[in-house]
Amino acid sequence: MSKNRIFSVLILMLFILSALVMAETINVQHSLGKAVVRKNPARVIVFDYGSLDTLERMGIDIIGLPKSNLPAVFAKYNDDKYENVGTLFEPNFEKIYGLRPDLIIISTRQAEVYKELSRIAPTIYMEVTGSDYIGSVRKNARILGEIFGKEDFVEGELEKIRRATEELREKVKISGKNALIVMANDGSLSVYGPGSRFGVIHDEFGFIPVDEGIQVANHGQSVSFEYILEQNPDYIFVIDRAAVTGGSISAKQMFENELIKETDAYKNGNIIYLNSEIWYVASGGLSGTMTMIKDIASAF
Repeated sequence: MSKNRIFSVLILMLFILSALVMAETINVQHSLGKAVVRKNPARVIVFDYGSLDTLERMGIDIIGLPKSNLPAVFAKYNDDKYENVGTLFEPNFEKIYGLRPDLIIISTRQAEVYKELSRIAPTIYMEVTGSDYIGSVRKNARILGEIFGKEDFVEGELEKIRRATEELREKVKISGKNALIVMANDGSLSVYGPGSRFGVIHDEFGFIPVDEGIQVANHGQSVSFEYILEQNPDYIFVIDRAAVTGGSISAKQMFENELIKETDAYKNGNIIYLNSEIWYVASGGLSGTMTMIKDIASAF
């Protein structure tokens, strides 16, 4: 074989190899930037529990996550085989760097350190929008499905969520009931309305908000028990933050008082205590979303 022929073959092989390398990566565009992610990354660190939920549902293992206040549903990750990479708000950058991750997955609580993390490894921001919760779940699940070659599985799971959401919305519509979403936090109260982090109850599950004027804020709008009695909702959906972050007074203790007992929701047995770990720190995933739907469906 002539030298020219050998050179041509080598060039062709390099071209083919380059094409294969390109085919093994995908570009992930998100609201904080863009990441070039290797297909089927083996060393994954997760700060977003919603994404962890979806990865677990897909059968994908990880190497590290923040273990403080780990939701009970993820108890298996307390095992020493999974590295503790800091807290939800304070990543251990040195530990993460030493683990040589192929991919880092974050959410809102880590948004401020996105640039630092993206210097260590490709980092994707999985955003969940309160005003379009189900849409966010679909978008994020499809990104992970593409990265790990689980597109068909993800579409099947999303179809289950779509059907369950439609069934729930129809029940809510027929009931014609209104509702108030309340977070109890070790003695204090805040409420959430449409467009908020828990607004899916109104925006997509269909409950009429008893108060249309609730301000949209990450920590909700502070209220009193007198306010709840004044609004007198048909249903009260309660998230117990203290049960997740620690506290001395449970939501159920707080709601056993004379003012709440005067509400229609209390009299009719329509105070629904939600799975606080899922709603507060682990929403946005495939399994967690089905849990949220079942929580609200329990109202019927």
